[in-house]
Amino acid sequence: MANITKLTEEYISTHPSVKDSLRKGLINYSSLTRLIAKELNLDKSFDAILMACRRYHKKLKKEPGSEKDIINLLKNSKLEVKNRIVAFVLEKDIYFSSLIDIEKEVKKSSSVMHILEGATAITVITEEEFYNKIKKLFKNKILKETKDLAEVILRCPSTLETVPGVMAYLYSLFGERGINITETMSTWTDTLFVIEEKDVAKVMEMLRF
Repeated sequence: MANITKLTEEYISTHPSVKDSLRKGLINYSSLTRLIAKELNLDKSFDAILMACRRYHKKLKKEPGSEKDIINLLKNSKLEVKNRIVAFVLEKDIYFSSLIDIEKEVKKSSSVMHILEGATAITVITEEEFYNKIKKLFKNKILKETKDLAEVILRCPSTLETVPGVMAYLYSLFGERGINITETMSTWTDTLFVIEEKDVAKVMEMLRF
């Protein structure tokens, strides 16, 4: 029984739309049980799965970070948009000093530039006016480049850590509307999404709480 409970909760928690519907009491227990039994090959465990779903619903209702708390936080947030953004994915073994020199130039002109260093590559996000310079400087080290992007900044009155589940809620909104997030990052009270320019209007409408 303990194993069935664990499998059921893991299934629900890895399917955000199911989890949210269960938390709100909008889901039919029998239908959900049949779905879980079918997908996890547990056809002989209907009653145990059904009981686990009901118990998990009670547990979810007690969790902090309800949708109401999330929306209250987001209602007091501000949105900023910058268009004409480009993104480069560079090989890790570039001359980092060259990138720092460009960053200084970008900051001097009060423009946008973000550098994200991963285990195998470096992502550079900046404005289109620096496209040619980066292209020329790192031409043999560019793994991928993307133009026609926009940067959407969500500026909250307090850190998102104060209300659990905010980022999961935001990601679900993007996913439900088929909006691809090219990059995302956060700095204290600011959360930044890099998206395609064509999706800006949809995102602005979506984030008006």
